[in-house]
Amino acid sequence: MAWSTSQLAELAGTTLKTVRHYHRLGLLEEPARSANGYKRYGVTHLVRVMGIRRLTDLGVPLADIPSMEAADGRPEEILRALDAELAADIDRRQRMRREIAAVLEEGVSLGLPADFGAAAADLPRAQQSLLLAYSSILTPTAMALIKEQYSRPRDEVAEEFENLPVDAPEDVRRRLAGHLAAEARAQQEAHPFISDLDVASRRDGALARSVVAQALVAFYNEAQLDVLRRLHTLLEPDGPAEP
Repeated sequence: MAWSTSQLAELAGTTLKTVRHYHRLGLLEEPARSANGYKRYGVTHLVRVMGIRRLTDLGVPLADIPSMEAADGRPEEILRALDAELAADIDRRQRMRREIAAVLEEGVSLGLPADFGAAAADLPRAQQSLLLAYSSILTPTAMALIKEQYSRPRDEVAEEFENLPVDAPEDVRRRLAGHLAAEARAQQEAHPFISDLDVASRRDGALARSVVAQALVAFYNEAQLDVLRRLHTLLEPDGPAEP
């Protein structure tokens, strides 16, 4: 007793479209036809379709099936490569679940770099965006240092700078620059590489500097930029004395 294409698809647990696709790819041989022109499938076709489905369910691409079945095929090589891909995908999905759990359970902000934790979740949105932009250029070591800084309780000076209004007076800007310069020098002494963007970045120097420049202008107001300009001047070897 022969089966129609739709019956074959039903028996194999697939669709009519899939069976026809196997024919087009040359994976399934054409069956004999009855006098009225209808295809007549038998059990060998059923076994073939189910065998193809077995491989595709394991993730084997249809294009690799002929190679696996050839006399000099490479089934182990293909399956080992597939296993490595699956292992990497499992790792990626587990990391995704950890990050989702951190957002749901620990209050981590989606606006921060991945694995940054909840340390900076209360930062203003602009500050979070700045950190996210930096993560595109800084090395893991540099980002780990920044993360460690934010894991400690922030002092009043840092919070004042983060929330500095655009109309902050001259004396406030000068005072903040002085305080931040002292902290920056201590940081440079402990981690010399952090002051050299070419060392701290994993990108081309010009590209990294363009990201920093655009991020500062986009996410800091004019008062904060003025404080940073003063800070830069104070950090220069022949810069003026701090107030």
